[in-house]
Amino acid sequence: MAGFASEVLTANEAASVTQVPLKQVHRIIDAGLLRGCVERRRGSRVIVGSGLLGLRLAWLTAETLTPMARRAIVERAIATDAASVVAADPLKVDLKPIAADVKTGLVRLRKAKAMVARDSDILGGQPIFAGTRVPIHDVADMLANGDAPEAIHAAYPQLTLDQIGLAADYALAYPRRGRPPAKPAWRSKPARSSRTVHLDGLPAAS
Repeated sequence: MAGFASEVLTANEAASVTQVPLKQVHRIIDAGLLRGCVERRRGSRVIVGSGLLGLRLAWLTAETLTPMARRAIVERAIATDAASVVAADPLKVDLKPIAADVKTGLVRLRKAKAMVARDSDILGGQPIFAGTRVPIHDVADMLANGDAPEAIHAAYPQLTLDQIGLAADYALAYPRRGRPPAKPAWRSKPARSSRTVHLDGLPAAS
């Protein structure tokens, strides 16, 4: 089984690749389950090598194993980057499907990054789909709000369904920076009518 020795991912990237909620990624790190596979670079924690496999395994076994058994099996899994089966008496876990899930996530993240362009002259340098002016995060927000990919494709026919799906991967790995844009002042005030018309004062129809 091919390993993950060369991988170095931020917590957000790891959440996108492994489909482990970001809050749980940090909890798993804080619990010390990925010992030896977490480093601090440029002020941020990153998960390296087989820590990705251990992260996915820790998430999948959270509800099925005792804390002690979970820790033991995760430690065995990240101790070697080439094993296909890991054992911690009396448990045995087949790592092949878990590794396959992580590899699929890595491929999706690479494809998501490859479809992105940035240009300071277009939308202030927001990440957009290459060759368009469509912001990646806007499409990801539409998906998060329940819009069907087909409906988004109808609104943006220049995008493929594959690109639309990958927008969610990209947005999770690379969330928006800064605060959301503030609403104009007039939107924060209740609507006012400048004139009231009483229907009983209108002339009768002829």
